[in-house]
Amino acid sequence: MNKAVTLITAWGAFDEQHPEGSLEEFCRHYLAHREGKANTVPAGRFMPVSSEGVLMRTIGRIFKLHTIYTAAALEGTGISNIDEYSLLNTVAQLQEPRKTEAIYAALQELSTGTDKLNRLKKLGYLAEYDDKEDKRSKRLKVTAKGEKVLVTCRKRITLLASMMFHDMQEDDMKLCSQLLKGVESKFAAIWLSHKGKDFEEIYREVTGTP
Repeated sequence: MNKAVTLITAWGAFDEQHPEGSLEEFCRHYLAHREGKANTVPAGRFMPVSSEGVLMRTIGRIFKLHTIYTAAALEGTGISNIDEYSLLNTVAQLQEPRKTEAIYAALQELSTGTDKLNRLKKLGYLAEYDDKEDKRSKRLKVTAKGEKVLVTCRKRITLLASMMFHDMQEDDMKLCSQLLKGVESKFAAIWLSHKGKDFEEIYREVTGTP
């Protein structure tokens, strides 16, 4: 089929499904779903054998490298690691949440999250007060000192992201975000419901496997 006809046909199908979609979104969609994509699974004795495994390995290694460089980026800011920054930033975004809300929104376990919140309070970055609606609960708010720390940390974290993806094109980054956002949103919404379940049960629930 003529290349122009192929492209116009693909655009027509996209426009029918996404009438409000932009040309930029169509281009990302087309690249993500085009047929005949090369097999990206590498060969090797200890490499994953599935596309999912290769993708997860890549994401995991990028996350590990990001964690390593985060330590350097946050040095001297008053924040020790990315989890502390995530908690402080989450409290600011949620605008005085309950402690458990902040911990789970930051995708952290209750015990370790509580320890980190206590450290942030000792440092004077967070203040705690009784919840008027539930006396058994506590709410958190970022102090003026904590706001100053957040401003510095956000600049450093932004520069870190810019450094790590310095060699990627803007469209490629948008495509990656577009493709992975659904996975992040899905599991962020359900991970708490899986606490205490064994992996086989979680796998069946997520995949619909009997």
